[in-house]
Amino acid sequence: MSKDTADRWIADHAGDLSAWCARIFDYGEPAWREYRSAEWYVARLREEGFEVEEGSAGMPTAFCARWSQGDGPMIGMYAEYDAVPANCQAPVPWEAPREGLGPLAAGHTDPHSALGMGALAGVLATKAAMQAHGIPGGLQITGEPAEKVRGSKPLHAAAGYYDGLAAMLSWHPFYMLPLCNTVRWDTHCGAAYAFVYRFRCEAPQTWMQGGEGAPPIPQSHSDVRAPGANDALVMMYQMGRSLRESMLPHRGGWSVSEAILSTGQATADNLPARQADLQYLMRVPDLQMAEQITAQLDRLAEHVAQVTGCTVETIWVSKSRPGLPNHALAELAWEALQDVGAPDYSTEALDLARQVQTACGAEATDDPLIPECSRLIAPQEAEAILRRDLPPAQLNSTSDDYTDMCWHAPTARIYIGRPALRGGPYPPWAMNALGGIPQLIDPSVQTAGRVLSRTALRLLTDETARATCWTEFEERRTANPIPPLADYPAPVDLPWPEYVTTARGRHWHIPG
Repeated sequence: MSKDTADRWIADHAGDLSAWCARIFDYGEPAWREYRSAEWYVARLREEGFEVEEGSAGMPTAFCARWSQGDGPMIGMYAEYDAVPANCQAPVPWEAPREGLGPLAAGHTDPHSALGMGALAGVLATKAAMQAHGIPGGLQITGEPAEKVRGSKPLHAAAGYYDGLAAMLSWHPFYMLPLCNTVRWDTHCGAAYAFVYRFRCEAPQTWMQGGEGAPPIPQSHSDVRAPGANDALVMMYQMGRSLRESMLPHRGGWSVSEAILSTGQATADNLPARQADLQYLMRVPDLQMAEQITAQLDRLAEHVAQVTGCTVETIWVSKSRPGLPNHALAELAWEALQDVGAPDYSTEALDLARQVQTACGAEATDDPLIPECSRLIAPQEAEAILRRDLPPAQLNSTSDDYTDMCWHAPTARIYIGRPALRGGPYPPWAMNALGGIPQLIDPSVQTAGRVLSRTALRLLTDETARATCWTEFEERRTANPIPPLADYPAPVDLPWPEYVTTARGRHWHIPG
């Protein structure tokens, strides 16, 4: 059977998948700066016979790879590989940054290193089965940078990269209950908006012009000076937080997060800061809420700019739509997950997990991982648990930009358990380590690859199942259509954190 061929491919390449996953984990590159990670995927896929477009949709660290044999449906999957600043952790059962770096460098938290490798395993295993059994059709895998800021998928969607797919298979290593070893049912992720307010002090000489006898330049140490962009940023940050509770009603889950981007203002002089960048990222159930928060922040930013004598520019990072369910495809993915089963952890893996417990000052337990890591939960049961804390009218919850794919092809959102410790609370490094130690994360990667390949093969060979998924997709999409929202270029020129090479060697650009 074709699924047995796919399983054999994954078993035969288990060592390769482990080494590849460890490599991406070690790269630990953050949003929009995943140069080595994207380069690795492009080279690997070309070696596997895929036609690869680099820099897709204007994103230097994105790609789109396709392979096909004969006429048939095209099934999509995708890789993510961005890491998170200030989470640098080595794949060891104690707290330690990766070699040559400090703890403020980027590291994988979710981990996207495993997400991308599970998708690659699914694609390559499916390809092997298609070749062995003469199954017509094609496979597409896109490289999706900057997921942590919801960056690439809205841009890929607007540029048409998901059009023409028979289905899209999305998976994520997960531990947030009840979504562990299951498939999302009705309540998919919500909308996400992200943008940067860039404050500029472009004309400090006009702030308060002095009269007769005033110093020749307004930045003089003895004269009043313009507040500058830093003051504008601080005012925006503080006022935005103080007004947050007045932006939306107190119902439904929503959040707004800020990040200050570095603009290299270090100086010993008392000149006003010329530029400061403040990023907002909001996670909301629907687009109306996103627009309401955005409008209020826009008004505040314009006010702050006027008060401080600055200008303000909005640079968009993401406009991501809420998700769209597809029960027919979710059922196919759930059947595959039941067939494969949850990740299975070896004695060595469990011993390493106990070492992490001990390193955190906790007592080592006989069963160090939460039981949900190793058991399945039906999509409908997970949905019922998820709905307990949500208002009946709220259709979506949290955010992840896979949702943009849902409007272009039937999409299944699959969750495979990743290792998480019992007890706690544990420090962040512990979870990051569990996501990088091969013995603990490889079961998630291999399980994901098997589930994805089974689901893809079913879609490729079962025309009735494909048609059922597509009919439901068309019905849901036309009932409340939302076109692509990304009407902005890829924000790759913002001062995102990154690794740099200087005369001192390779460093994370924020020392620590």
